[in-house]
Amino acid sequence: MEKANPFESVVKELEVDGQTYKYFSLLALNDERVQKLPFSIRVLLESALRNCDEFNVKSSDIETILNWTESSEKDLEIPFKPARVLLQDFTGVPAVVDLAAMRDAMTRLGGDPEKINPLCPADLVIDHSVQVDVARTSDARERNEELEFQRNQERFSFLKWGQSAFNNFLIVPPGSGIVHQVNLEYLARVVFRGENGVLYPDSVVGTDSHTTMINGLGVVGWGVGGIEAEAVMLGQTISMVLPKVVGFRLTGSVPPETTATDVVLTITQMLRKRGVVGQFVEFFGPGCQSLTLADRATVANMSPEYGATMGYFPIDDQTIDYLKSTGRNSHNVQFIEQYLKSQGLYRVYDGSQPDPNYSGAVMELDLSTVRPCLAGPKRPHDRVELTHMKKDFNSCLQNPVGFKGYAISEDKRASTSKFNFEGQEYELSQGSVVIAAITSCTNTSNPDVMLAAGLLAKNAVAKGLSVKPYIKTSLSPGSGVVTRYFELAGVTDYLNQLGFTLSGYGCMTCIGNSGELHETVSEAITKEDLVVASVLSGNRNFEGRVHPLTRANYLASPPLVVAYALAGTVNIDFETEPIGQDQDGNSVFLRDIWPSRDEVQKVTQSVIKPEMFKEIYDLIAKGTDRWNALDAPQGKLYQWDEKSTYIHDPPFFKGMTKEVQDREPIQNAYVLAYFGDSITTDHISPAGNISKTSPAAKYLISKGVEAKDFNSYGARRGNDEIMARGTFANVRLVNKLVEKPGPKTVHIPSGEVLEIFDASARYIQDAQQLVILAGQEYGSGSSRDWAAKGPFLQGVKAVIAESFERIHRSNLIGMGILPLQFNPGQNGESVGLKGTEQISIELPESYEVGQQVTVTTSTGLNFQTVLRLDTQPEITYYKNGGILPYVLRKLLQ
Repeated sequence: MEKANPFESVVKELEVDGQTYKYFSLLALNDERVQKLPFSIRVLLESALRNCDEFNVKSSDIETILNWTESSEKDLEIPFKPARVLLQDFTGVPAVVDLAAMRDAMTRLGGDPEKINPLCPADLVIDHSVQVDVARTSDARERNEELEFQRNQERFSFLKWGQSAFNNFLIVPPGSGIVHQVNLEYLARVVFRGENGVLYPDSVVGTDSHTTMINGLGVVGWGVGGIEAEAVMLGQTISMVLPKVVGFRLTGSVPPETTATDVVLTITQMLRKRGVVGQFVEFFGPGCQSLTLADRATVANMSPEYGATMGYFPIDDQTIDYLKSTGRNSHNVQFIEQYLKSQGLYRVYDGSQPDPNYSGAVMELDLSTVRPCLAGPKRPHDRVELTHMKKDFNSCLQNPVGFKGYAISEDKRASTSKFNFEGQEYELSQGSVVIAAITSCTNTSNPDVMLAAGLLAKNAVAKGLSVKPYIKTSLSPGSGVVTRYFELAGVTDYLNQLGFTLSGYGCMTCIGNSGELHETVSEAITKEDLVVASVLSGNRNFEGRVHPLTRANYLASPPLVVAYALAGTVNIDFETEPIGQDQDGNSVFLRDIWPSRDEVQKVTQSVIKPEMFKEIYDLIAKGTDRWNALDAPQGKLYQWDEKSTYIHDPPFFKGMTKEVQDREPIQNAYVLAYFGDSITTDHISPAGNISKTSPAAKYLISKGVEAKDFNSYGARRGNDEIMARGTFANVRLVNKLVEKPGPKTVHIPSGEVLEIFDASARYIQDAQQLVILAGQEYGSGSSRDWAAKGPFLQGVKAVIAESFERIHRSNLIGMGILPLQFNPGQNGESVGLKGTEQISIELPESYEVGQQVTVTTSTGLNFQTVLRLDTQPEITYYKNGGILPYVLRKLLQ
């Protein structure tokens, strides 16, 4: 049973501007270990101290955290209770669907449905639904938003129902911005003022892996699966392994020609090389002072790309200045600063404050050594210096197929494809740019890189340069603030002239909502099977993500996006080759139009005003006209419509009992698919368009939906029937059971090659269990709950992999799927698995963290694997069949 907090004696008072607050003082513990803890770990310690009840959080947990130097080496678990939950609509819709279904189950099992309610603040930003259907026109935003509402009316109506049905639930309507930028500029509290005037640090878990962007503001937060987020919303603590913290010391300052994007791509490559999966990275050192808050947010945003749980910048003067510059309440800013200083959570760089202890060797980067760069063509940590881009791209053309290769034969490397566009003839070749997008909160939250793009556009127009009309250029910022400061800086017209017209406020191209290319462009690409390129200021460039036809995808700073759009190709050396010709026919080089960092920052300082943030976010709070006019149902229980192809009552709680049932043994299971390394959640649960030949398309057609209205998988995440069919539907998926890439597998009993979903349906019909075999980093990428829910609905009982990405492993357990890991030095091939044998897994009578589990096959193989249930709560979740059945049973009691 819960008890009174035994640490009430450390509660102190703080007076700010005539008001008295209370807080649980870390320093009042009188423990010298506190000052040696990394700042990020101190936040975990404060949460444990404040929430200690000797039931969910025990005194022993606090000792574990205080003893972090030793504890973090032992994979010890601790509980953590975040202050709030952050959702985006792709992952938020299924979360609300699950909550609605849980209310139904609660009612069916005789409980009170009102118990299913967020117990901590939950904010949902609708940002993933808008697509670049229209580009390069003055009315692009209006038309894209109109199409967004047409396509997503059912989803939006459902979310609007949730806004009124659930307490403690805020929705930021479509057309407002990108979740992480809105979080940074508006939603983040930095310090909460709780019940009885108790102050405590803001902390957040979000259903998007780039929740880490808020680490740049000194807020502890990271991405979790939608399943885990729902449990937090329902009052559960997160059980986590106390992480190691890599110290990353920054020195120097960024050179004049370099951007924050170049800094983060450099850091990403360094940290991927070291290996920081499951760890925190904490930045410190004098170089931090030379990075703006927006620069820090850019670096923090890409934590998933370098594999860390967080990329944390402790709060300092820069943080407080940012809060003031974004129009935060002045009294709040005062208590934030004074509280953090009183708690020992405020970083200073005047030599008076010793650096904390960190795990292992401290990493170092002299910012003055960072050079302009891109990342690609298929992964965000494959950095390429700008000066090496042409050489690197041509190497990729001839390299064997892989992350840095396309195996294009010598006779095809010079291939071209002519086409007619709007009455003019053009020609594509290997490396031609067909998509150029200033997109993604990673960069659109950073005024310096955004204004650099605007100033470069201005300089280019002055030289008479232009962008070929068939290149799909777009601008999709993360908030209306960007539009406002572009106007004040006088760069909007120049961006418009180059085709970077405002296409909407949302993620858009960064998550694959790039829309269709013009038909003649698509035909020209496919006719010669060209390796054409997209260049985007996003954070991910996995195969098939941005657009099915752009086989080369490069991450770049916004000014470089404009530069490559002007060049029309990535097969160019900007040092020696001109980007174009001016009005007089003279060569213009990139260096001739590139704005310096100092020039950009002067413009930034002159146009960024606190009033514009307040004005924009006051409008958001009132809702948009379209949102306010939207009809939505009322009532505490949702009335499901079986005809809906967007929102469907999921089967997750059907047949659930009040009491826990023993898990059924896994015997004679077939292998649904046999994968290699780096299978991402994009491969498992695509967020892109629905292929017209896919099982999902066939289902929609059977429901009377025309192909033009298919929308995307992401938009239909509230319908389990479609998402089960969309699981493993990626056209670039490589499955060792079949010869060609694509969403196919062998139905082993018959030997037929089928769509993966169709094979799984046949297995389920024949009451046959399934497993997945995989290599390293299984489930890397975005924190998509459907990457676990989909395999669950396809009958997958276990995944045996060389290693798992943190969030995806958690999601598998959340759905009751068993994650097993090959022992070190082993993989499927080394133990002799072909993928055609039947597999049995010996479930233990008594589960223990990290124990060995025996796997046997119908061909006589026998090998050991590691049970990847890493904490006692994960064991409990698995026994219950998942985290939500566990929560439901707990609330029923």
